Amino acid sequence: MEMERRKDALPTLPVCVCGHSSVGVPHTRCLMSGSSRVGFCLSDKKRRRINLQAFADFCAGHGVEVVEIDLTQPMGPQGPFDVIVHKLSDVIVEAEHDSHSQQLLANFQSFVSDNPSTVLLDPLPAMTQLLDRFVSYRIMSELHNSLQDWHVCSPPYLEIHSAGDLSSIQQAVTTLSFPLICKTRVAHGSLSHEMCLIFSGGGLADVRAPCVLQSFVNHGAVLHKVFVVGERHFCVERPSLKNFHPGPCDRKTIFFNSHQVSKPESSSDLTALDKQMPLLPPPSSEAVAALVKELRLQLGMALFGVDVIINIHTHTLTVIDINIFPGYEGVPQFFSALLSHIQSVLGKQTAVSPEKNQTSGAPSAAATSL
Repeated sequence: MEMERRKDALPTLPVCVCGHSSVGVPHTRCLMSGSSRVGFCLSDKKRRRINLQAFADFCAGHGVEVVEIDLTQPMGPQGPFDVIVHKLSDVIVEAEHDSHSQQLLANFQSFVSDNPSTVLLDPLPAMTQLLDRFVSYRIMSELHNSLQDWHVCSPPYLEIHSAGDLSSIQQAVTTLSFPLICKTRVAHGSLSHEMCLIFSGGGLADVRAPCVLQSFVNHGAVLHKVFVVGERHFCVERPSLKNFHPGPCDRKTIFFNSHQVSKPESSSDLTALDKQMPLLPPPSSEAVAALVKELRLQLGMALFGVDVIINIHTHTLTVIDINIFPGYEGVPQFFSALLSHIQSVLGKQTAVSPEKNQTSGAPSAAATSL
């Protein structure tokens, strides 16, 4: 990944919810006559994380103009856009209880509806489903059927909708095996990384609903993050939780932050393996390709990540989470892959509608094949 440029290379401007300048005109990165226009609607954190400034410069040399969309301003004057790349997770989650976010989301949806020739990466309904682990885990649980020839699976899990009484939860988890990993239902924001390992029925008192309880699978402390960009995908190895003795025990619940544990430079007792632990084989490239193809079909998305592990006993490729528009850390080809996918989308758009900005007969933003 290209190194992030100096922060003082960007002008200091007021920032809205989506991390864009709150002035009355769109903040364009390059002004090339007749170029394709790609709008980006990202939080300030996300914009810095993928280094949007550097990506805009990269695109400028390939006839693509990158525009930062300001959701606090009318989107019409900021357009037109051939493609909009976004991650509106913050706005979608906050819209459940915040009227301002509801209005921002409504304005965005209205613009998309009024501009059917603009391709959306990715469709809002597809992204919204991945914000709910109840939904994404149901999708994951079906993979063993669609990908049985590749021996792909996901761990058994249980949806906990409300806290209820401890005895009812203890009875429900009899279909799972300890230790259990507990994750929040909402798969977005800093709290979504706060997890815990539960080692016995008594430890279920630490459950905070709504959440999912997932059987922990020993995997040799290695996490494989699969980053998807359209037709391409990249596999990056990260540290992960160490192996634990299977079955219930009197160990106290371990609380941890998954983002901290799986950082490339992470080093802690939770990721330390016994030196006698043999190295596991890497994931089968064919199985990963089949997994990505199936998930692209199931999700209708082009920009997402999949967390997979290798079961130390069966060597089965095990899917443990799906992520919306991840950070792509450790993928030096991200810029070229993203631009290539955008160009592919633009090519399909042109094939359907040769006249630039023509709306009649153009693919719908929500229905375009990605």
